[in-house]
Amino acid sequence: MLNVFTLDNGRLKGGLFQQEIETAEDLAQSRPVWVDLESPSAEEKGWIRDRFGLTIPEDIVDEDLEESARFYEEDNGELHIRSDFLIDDDGQARNVRVAFILFNNILFSIHNEDLPVFRLLRLRARRIPALIEDAKDVLLKLYDADAEYSADVLEGIYDKLEAVSARVLKSNVTDAEAGEVLAAIAREEDLNGRIRRNVMDTRRAVSFMMRSRMLNAEQFEESRQILRDIDSLDSHTAFLFDKINFLMDATVGFININQNKIIKIFSVASVALLPPTLIASIYGMNFRHMPELESRWGYPFALVLMLLSVAAPFIYFRRKGWLK
Repeated sequence: MLNVFTLDNGRLKGGLFQQEIETAEDLAQSRPVWVDLESPSAEEKGWIRDRFGLTIPEDIVDEDLEESARFYEEDNGELHIRSDFLIDDDGQARNVRVAFILFNNILFSIHNEDLPVFRLLRLRARRIPALIEDAKDVLLKLYDADAEYSADVLEGIYDKLEAVSARVLKSNVTDAEAGEVLAAIAREEDLNGRIRRNVMDTRRAVSFMMRSRMLNAEQFEESRQILRDIDSLDSHTAFLFDKINFLMDATVGFININQNKIIKIFSVASVALLPPTLIASIYGMNFRHMPELESRWGYPFALVLMLLSVAAPFIYFRRKGWLK
């Protein structure tokens, strides 16, 4: 999919104007500030090459982590940036790699999925016509929207962990409830980790733009504000990691308590059954001279003795409170 956005007198037309591009001729007549390619076809890449002289490689959305492979400038003036953007929908959180190329005052973005941050920027630019003045503004506003999106997702984690805390910190937690809580905590921990990775990546990208001296004074100050926002998000993610670890430890502790209760019951039962086992073993001996063997009441006497030997430990354990 090829999305082309144009400027009009330093502003995006009507806030955000998306030009319809169906043929190479349509693209040739456009004067874009931002060209967004979502899972572009070979034909669309050919249009970009013919119209702008820019070749988009097949593996441009790669997984390299080295800064030299993610932030660099070509000899022809192409500025390349690879950034991760967060998607949190239906509990399937993931980080999506986006390749940015800034060339001849046009921003090209290449990615394989529709991103909520991109939708957020388009919506915001429609409401604020003067929001964007050039291609570098588009890139900065995307990173600013990414920080805000991460903050919104963090607020959702806070709310979900509050609900988890209410379940964990009640008086009794069953093993089934503990299993559900652990699954919920694991999901929030994974999401929090992805947010941490996302803001770290955004910090690297914005810092690279500041070091490259490509920004004017106003854009430079906006970059500093984005970095301050990211620093505040770092403290929140660190706090959430601590809270998640506490809830996980508390939940595992309740599971251990429940297991200890079961083990305690088995231990008490084993101890209580030792005396009758001893009695049964004594009367199971095949010696010729045993006083009770000839007694008419020997068998019921042994049974009563075994019952009493079981009841006595249970009464003692209950008085001690060991059966609670």
